[in-house]
Amino acid sequence: MEASQSLLELVTAAQSNAKASENRIINILNLMREQKLSDAQVEELHKATLALELIAVDIFSLFEARMQHHFRRGPFSRKLRSLLLESKKTNLANRVHQYYLAINVLKHGKGTSYRELSNDPSSLFLVKSAENINHHDDNATSGLIDVTIPDFFNGLATTILEAYHFLEKNKKSMLKPISK
Repeated sequence: MEASQSLLELVTAAQSNAKASENRIINILNLMREQKLSDAQVEELHKATLALELIAVDIFSLFEARMQHHFRRGPFSRKLRSLLLESKKTNLANRVHQYYLAINVLKHGKGTSYRELSNDPSSLFLVKSAENINHHDDNATSGLIDVTIPDFFNGLATTILEAYHFLEKNKKSMLKPISK
């Protein structure tokens, strides 16, 4: 049996997959500037966008799961944000929180995270009104956060990697993990 991939390897793989989806999206959007899209092209755009959303949700979820051991109990992202703020890493704390909210919206749709992002004038993301979303396959969460904006995924990956390195560097001064 092969050893599981490290978080760094998983982020790199996710970046590669995200880049493929982003390139498909860019190509379709460029084509859209030149001509009206066919139904098949609209569907391809939707599929590529949905794939990018899923990659974002997956990598953030893996990040939380793989790094949870740094904290005894409780919500990982909130504890990470608090630790970053205590360490005067305000920018990283804010990015972690914003991506946490965005991923929650992608996973769960409208709710507390959606309202917080919608009401935040300094939000890093374009949060779309639910009334303006054309839902395919009754997927009520797809499209609420515009993952197609430039650098959405690279920003997510950078934030995850910076938080990873912060946690790994500071793990000796943090609470010891629960023994198994």
